[in-house]
Amino acid sequence: MSLIESLHQPLTWLLGQPKSTAVFRSLPEDFYVTENLGFEPDGEGEHVFALIRKTGENTDWVAQQLARHTKTHPKDIGYAGKKDRHAVTEQWFSVKIPIKQAVDWSGFESDTIQVLRHARHSRKLKTGVHQGNRFVIKLRQVTEGDDLQQRFEQLMCKGVPNYFGEQRFGHDYGNLYKGYRMLLGELRENNRQKRGLYISALRSMLFNRVVSARIDQGLWDKLALGDVLMLNASQSCFNYLDPAEAEGLALRLAEKDLHLTAPLWGRGGLMTRLEAEAFEQSVVSPWQELCSGLETLGLNQERRAARILLDNAFLEKESSDQWTIGFDLPAGAFATSVLRELSHLHTEDAV
Repeated sequence: MSLIESLHQPLTWLLGQPKSTAVFRSLPEDFYVTENLGFEPDGEGEHVFALIRKTGENTDWVAQQLARHTKTHPKDIGYAGKKDRHAVTEQWFSVKIPIKQAVDWSGFESDTIQVLRHARHSRKLKTGVHQGNRFVIKLRQVTEGDDLQQRFEQLMCKGVPNYFGEQRFGHDYGNLYKGYRMLLGELRENNRQKRGLYISALRSMLFNRVVSARIDQGLWDKLALGDVLMLNASQSCFNYLDPAEAEGLALRLAEKDLHLTAPLWGRGGLMTRLEAEAFEQSVVSPWQELCSGLETLGLNQERRAARILLDNAFLEKESSDQWTIGFDLPAGAFATSVLRELSHLHTEDAV
């Protein structure tokens, strides 16, 4: 199967295709994201942390404006993760400022940017250090509201496939195409950030395919000998190698203390063994050229949980065709991957 053909093969829905359709992101306020750092600034040091609410603005653009306003180098600006542009988001930024120097935040604010809090910290804010994000999302023009609610209740029990969202692959899958051409030697990319995006898109595509295949083959919540299991709320992993442990591990899976995993491709060989390794190799066999290319880039094989849980979740009906959903997700998980399990989504100007 070619890369192009694979892009047009939909990922498997855990509960089958939704019956409902809905409009989302009619307004930035319809998609509200609050970043949870998981820690508080320590109150001292040469880095100033600022909790910024931005409306309809790109994270990188806000970082550039912050560097310009504080007259610092862009490399001295930090943030934990990029947030959606077509949304209202509250996220932390850091800027390196001498201890005795203050920042005039009032001159930085605008109609689309507000500084909610600021405090000093001893270290720069780095990508991926945050604990997760809180989402509150309004769905408009919802059809089949009963199906939406039933699916939400099932996902609360089963969890959600931890697919990488479409944002990872770029407009019209541009990041994926460019990454593939880069591996083939047809494209040379010297920009380190873009190169990272392209490589990440390729690894994400393979991960998604393995998770989709697990659902297809009835292995979403069932163990295969040699599987790699991950402790909940942790990156700690271990192999299931002893059939005598099957009953106990299956119980821990059902209780959501453990999660099955899928590969983020790199050098060193799959971490799965036996039946699970054979299964994953069979899934990625159409893309061996891609796998081999990723193995030459210096990235190690890693694992990512195949399932995410919806924490502090709610679903409320606001009117006959308007619903609001809220949930917490860990860092790196995509809200759009949750929404695709609930309803077929499209964007449209609010009426």
